[in-house]
Amino acid sequence: MLGSSRTQPETDPIDDAPREECGVFGAWAPGEDVAKLAYYGLYALQHRGQEAAGIAVSDGRRTVVFKDLGLVSQVFDEQTLSSLKGHLAIGHCRYSTTGSTTWENAQPTFRTTATGSGIALGHNGNLVNTAELRDEVAALGAAPASGRARMQSSTDSDLITELMAGTAADIGVEEAAMRLLPRLRGAFCLVFGDEQTLYAARDRHGVHPLVLGRLERGWVVASETAALDIVGASMVREVEPGELIAIDAEGIRSSRFAAPEPKGCVFEYVYLARPDTAISGRSVHATRVDIGRRLAQEHPVEADLVIPVPESGTPAAIGYAQESGVPYGQGLVKNGYVGRTFIQPSQTIRQLGIRLKLNPLRDVIRGKRLVVVDDSIVRGNTQRALVRMLREAGALEVHVRIASPPVRWPCFYGIDFATRAELVAGSLDTEGIRRSVGADTLGYVSLDGLIAASEQPRTRLCSACFDGEYPIPLPDEARLGKHLLEPVHPGANGVASGDAGPISVGYGAAVVPDRP
Repeated sequence: MLGSSRTQPETDPIDDAPREECGVFGAWAPGEDVAKLAYYGLYALQHRGQEAAGIAVSDGRRTVVFKDLGLVSQVFDEQTLSSLKGHLAIGHCRYSTTGSTTWENAQPTFRTTATGSGIALGHNGNLVNTAELRDEVAALGAAPASGRARMQSSTDSDLITELMAGTAADIGVEEAAMRLLPRLRGAFCLVFGDEQTLYAARDRHGVHPLVLGRLERGWVVASETAALDIVGASMVREVEPGELIAIDAEGIRSSRFAAPEPKGCVFEYVYLARPDTAISGRSVHATRVDIGRRLAQEHPVEADLVIPVPESGTPAAIGYAQESGVPYGQGLVKNGYVGRTFIQPSQTIRQLGIRLKLNPLRDVIRGKRLVVVDDSIVRGNTQRALVRMLREAGALEVHVRIASPPVRWPCFYGIDFATRAELVAGSLDTEGIRRSVGADTLGYVSLDGLIAASEQPRTRLCSACFDGEYPIPLPDEARLGKHLLEPVHPGANGVASGDAGPISVGYGAAVVPDRP
């Protein structure tokens, strides 16, 4: 059962940051208000995706799914949450890495099996064999499990749900998952379930985090430890790479569907995860402070003040100031309520650009030589506007320091960067980027410094966006792309009218030209 309105949010016209991926949350807790647990869990994961949100709840007899476009607080209200009664919940907040921003692509996805039971699923990550799975579903005869004439969504998550539901009636959900999961290539953290059992699975490489927590009367799984904290769950452990966990009335059980080959996303430490999250036992905040210290060692400069680009640049700026001895201060004020919005700015407001998000403290900045610390540079638009704004506010010098190496390559495992052609570091060296953004000096932390700060062995990390070494083999370009499952020319009713094919290669590439 699905519920929703169909409001379409507008894209923030000035956002030049790396796009997040998704957040997943699951709860199995008889006697608890699992819908509200999921709501607050998603609230803690909102930074991972702001396009859509949804919650599926089962009472043991049926599963109800409510999802919509927008932020978690926009999608759900007290009345909606009170209608979602049960002992099992699956929650999802989305940023699209496969498929456009449509209601049909919001998650959790849902399928009914041939025996009438339901499967709801939330997915964080991105598969690289989506084209193969699409062909497999097509060979089965166009959505046999759901009985629809054609799939209406265009996500790899929907393909996973379809294939799982297609065999679950005969062998059960758990066995269907154990047979399907080894065939999925790429990055995935899955939280899914039928009417009785909650499941969680993590790809064999453990690209993105997934953790297990304990409640007094149940269990939760979530993308980050911060989501456990908000619902009062204690951290038990990470879901292991290549592991499937099942939770039901009989307890919790673990199965291995693949041998682990850890390749954790190093960009989680840089930007994606909340600072109050821990990954592999390492505090993200502590990692970012350490990155800042290493940045100061690698790129010192004479200056009067270190200021962060809030909020993601703050821990590294603290570390830079501690190591360099240059005082730390607040030179920029962030409007925390400007993000993805339903209100499209007028052209007059749009021309204000970065000032919609950041405004300088002129009395702090005037006459100062500044070190400005940010987490990353993607296309350079934000830094260019920021340097100009700081100079207009009276800064004598602006030295930009970046708490990650140059982003030179797109990600195919769940982060929505532009294609290489739109990445400023894809075509320019550091001096070229410095001139492009207008800074007096520019310094990036080295990849060795970043990896050392994570306290993880280099062999256990994926740094493909920095070095172009993709640990999970990629298919031909024609079988990659954010819009792979979408028609080039949709039919009159918006449904595919021919073979689906890639519109653009590289996640986010289709919309990059429309961004400032």
